[in-house]
Amino acid sequence: MIDINFIRNNPEKVKENIKKKFQDDKLILVDEVKELDEKSRELKNLGDSLRQERNQISNEIGLVIKDNPNLAESKKQLVLEINKKLLEIDQQYSEITSQIREKMLLIPNIIADSVPIGKNDTENVELKKYGEPIVPNYEIPYHSEICDIFSGLDKESAGRTSGNGFYYLLGNIARLHSALLSYARDFMIEKGFTYCIPPFMIRSDVVSGVMSFAEMDAMMYKIEGEDLYLIGTSEHSLIGKFKDQIISEKELPLNLTSYSPCFRKEKGAHGLEERGLYRVHQFEKQEMVVLCKPEEAMDWYDKMWNYTVEFFRSLDIPVRTLECCSGDLADLKVKSCDIEAWSPRQKKYFEVGSCSILGDAQARRLSIRSKNDEGTYYVTTLNNTVLATPRGLIALLENNYNEDKTINIPKVLRPYMGGLEVLK
Repeated sequence: MIDINFIRNNPEKVKENIKKKFQDDKLILVDEVKELDEKSRELKNLGDSLRQERNQISNEIGLVIKDNPNLAESKKQLVLEINKKLLEIDQQYSEITSQIREKMLLIPNIIADSVPIGKNDTENVELKKYGEPIVPNYEIPYHSEICDIFSGLDKESAGRTSGNGFYYLLGNIARLHSALLSYARDFMIEKGFTYCIPPFMIRSDVVSGVMSFAEMDAMMYKIEGEDLYLIGTSEHSLIGKFKDQIISEKELPLNLTSYSPCFRKEKGAHGLEERGLYRVHQFEKQEMVVLCKPEEAMDWYDKMWNYTVEFFRSLDIPVRTLECCSGDLADLKVKSCDIEAWSPRQKKYFEVGSCSILGDAQARRLSIRSKNDEGTYYVTTLNNTVLATPRGLIALLENNYNEDKTINIPKVLRPYMGGLEVLK
């Protein structure tokens, strides 16, 4: 959520930012917020003036109540009339400020100057490739077929218990999946992040604080009859942990890494590549989140996406980074890049993670501030995927599949696999 002062003083910049994101239908919100803001300030000034008048009259009552009871009584009536007016003003003020907040939640955050302008993800810009993308001279099966070789996947039974988009992982495939998550956890701990297992359900005020309404509707599962949602990523819980808190600047940066299951509706395409384990309603994730001073945000951003690149390269998986264009950025994001892993079967890259700066948008919505000698300010929040799997598992299987139907286990995973070097 943008600072109301920025909208007051820079309405045209806010509108230009909306145009860069190709959301022209939201341009009217800027004028509506400005008009409502003016009304709210008028009401506040009127309320303050009436309170001052009431206090003055109340003081006068004390001075005349003994010598002139009639005058004192008339002044009491004035106080009652003022109180009645104040109730009406306060009610109007509350309604208007509520409208302002609702509209401001829909106005996208100001994107960084370095963000390329484009309508959707087809216009994202490749930054750099890491590792040599190899296409072997033998066929790489579809990932679910690789799992079947090892009796490692059962979607049919999951369909009976839970429906489409769910799965059972079994045997060494399940073990490999868990090994990836354990390695991702330890990888981030070694980078100095504090490990955390958060709540897997959060209240609606936290949901609306960490994401836009459009994202919430497309992603979140609501618990019927409860003010609780299943998390789509542990970032939601981790940021929510600091709701309504004032953090000493000496404690910044706060860098956390978390494990969680994730639950998503996953509306959209369900073609060949979305079958199997690629697009599912339940997956597991190792996430990283940083809360820092605004001036440190870009340094942390570069560190964070580099950690994900380093993680996948340690598994011998080629990756590339893409700068997300303006139209592909969620409304709260200032800047974002995707990390994509190489698929030798598809002969192209696919997304395995995303790193984002959100400025003070989440902190402003959730009232997360820091304090130094000069006062308080809203912190900057960042998040990044270390590993989301089964997608990470797909990348591992395809890039380590051999012609003899065996799978090489990268050295870094062998301690988590009982020393196994190859799956046969």
